[in-house]
Amino acid sequence: MHIEPDLISPEKMLLAFGTAAAAGAMTLKLATDAVRERGAISLLARSVATTAAVFCFFELLPHHPVGVSEVHLILGSTLLLVFGAAPAAIGLALGLLIQGLFFAPFDLPQYFANVTTLLGPLFATKLVVDRIVPANTPYVDLRYGQALALSVTYQGGVVVWVGFWALYGQGLGADNLAAVATFGGAYMLVVLLEPLIDLGVLAAAKLVRGLAATGLVTPRLYN
Repeated sequence: MHIEPDLISPEKMLLAFGTAAAAGAMTLKLATDAVRERGAISLLARSVATTAAVFCFFELLPHHPVGVSEVHLILGSTLLLVFGAAPAAIGLALGLLIQGLFFAPFDLPQYFANVTTLLGPLFATKLVVDRIVPANTPYVDLRYGQALALSVTYQGGVVVWVGFWALYGQGLGADNLAAVATFGGAYMLVVLLEPLIDLGVLAAAKLVRGLAATGLVTPRLYN
């Protein structure tokens, strides 16, 4: 999901500042709701956990350059289901920033485009999960079809944003279109894997229901 260096010229990057600011505002709203729901300590603990997880996803899990970007197993829907939307958004933003500061400084000029690519689909996934999962159904009871819908929403959103940045930055040339299509096709393979990971994590969570009282997971995981 990383936008390659120089894909977007500095003057065009102004748009990314605006989209990232909008994502930041949405994150702040979700964080405010999370504090009201379970307190600031719970939000902080979950955000630390998601930041560490995202950093590990980026640095330790396999990632391969394909087309205009790289194929990563980000597990955005997994973070959302276990920790909640606000901690997931904070973790994605901070994990990406830490990676850029300490391991990939060449990615920092593209940070605002990349963080938009991560957070925009997360917010869309939050809307989908609120729509397709009944209020009286805990996340640990999700079905495969529901997990697949969430994965398609998140990973599809990542592909759409990467494609947008590539076309916005480099135009509609045949080589650029082919590179975008190659990336999109490769990234959609993640959709086949992520629902299985989600269901595996949720099945494991069923075995440790004591987590519900710790404040380390979203209340919707069990309630």
